[in-house]
Amino acid sequence: MIISVLKETKELEARVALTPANVQALVQRGHQVLVQKGAGVGSGFADADYRKAGGAVLPMTRELIRKSKLILKVKEPTLSETALMNSSQIVFAYLHLAALPVLTKKILKSGITALGYETVRLSDGSL
Repeated sequence: MIISVLKETKELEARVALTPANVQALVQRGHQVLVQKGAGVGSGFADADYRKAGGAVLPMTRELIRKSKLILKVKEPTLSETALMNSSQIVFAYLHLAALPVLTKKILKSGITALGYETVRLSDGSL
């Protein structure tokens, strides 16, 4: 599977959806991981760290989304990012859909499979 990690664009958001160690684990399991240039900088990870882990670093959001089956972010996708996604793709991020009805409608209309970190439950029912 081709997995992309997008750079966060929300103001003051410095987290990244995957660390280089996560990328290495996915690559070792046969996945291709694409990381947007500068995605890890706010969390202390250089592009070279992702390359060393087996990921490819690409500059353009459009290219990353176009090539991916699974798109990872920390914060919800922007409307412009969502416009680039299609029904064959999965986005995994904090979605906050109750607070963002426009985004909710956009995701539903597009057919994107959207998984919210905030809704994932463990086997004991905890979030």
